[in-house]
Amino acid sequence: MLNSLYKDAIKNREGIISRLNNPDEEKIKEIAKKTWIEYEPKIEECDIAGIDSSYNLGKFQGAELWAADAVAIKKNEVVVSEDHAHGIKTNDVQPEIKASLMEITVCDEAKNKVELVLMDGSITSHFDRRQGIGIGKNLKEALKKKNVVFIAKTSNTLGRFKELGASLGEMYYYNYTTKSKGFSEIFENRDYGSGKIVSHVFARLNESVPLIKIELFGPDHTTDEIKDIINKINKQCIRGYPYSLKLAHNRCKISGSDIDRLVRLFGMSNMIGSREVLG
Repeated sequence: MLNSLYKDAIKNREGIISRLNNPDEEKIKEIAKKTWIEYEPKIEECDIAGIDSSYNLGKFQGAELWAADAVAIKKNEVVVSEDHAHGIKTNDVQPEIKASLMEITVCDEAKNKVELVLMDGSITSHFDRRQGIGIGKNLKEALKKKNVVFIAKTSNTLGRFKELGASLGEMYYYNYTTKSKGFSEIFENRDYGSGKIVSHVFARLNESVPLIKIELFGPDHTTDEIKDIINKINKQCIRGYPYSLKLAHNRCKISGSDIDRLVRLFGMSNMIGSREVLG
């Protein structure tokens, strides 16, 4: 079966790759070059907290045990705020939404305790309708204080290249065409309506390190704001990524073994039947 699949893939390789080719490919790359701003980051002292959330599930004969948590933590491993919950999954309880709401709750508390809050991922993921209207409203409330920044290591957004029919994301083109320290010109994503505008740039804090995506809520942000953010996170970045966000990820991650421990605590390990923990 797999051998046939591989043979078919080799046979159709050129056709698949051709779908990624765009007649305006060179034009897109040229725009990427022209919209890249070279900048040498400075080092500024700043009290920063990184925030991330996690969830996992364990299945038991139709029932599902879930756990979710979120944490705000500094680079010196001081926890600024945290939240957690667990239970049996029902139709009105979605662990991924619980985790997102916890992340926003933790952010709302942390933003008043530190100078800068870094949220892992993208603002727009919270506005996604699949995650519920309440998340968007709660997030907008949390972002009223202008010291919350979202940072992502990956991105598939087409952004300023969308109208040119780009088949690959902005991050690909900026990675391909630029190697210097700096950031892209600010782009405003208005896909979610006038009340949910998200501004973003792609930035590289050191040469030969991966890009990161920096998102800010609302329109009319300035180049000086972006420089200020870069200067503040620069000192704690390892290979171009903030250490406090790495700590937050490691601190909050709920693994299959963590669900196993909950199972034993609840005495569910003696239940008859198979069990599956999500990755």
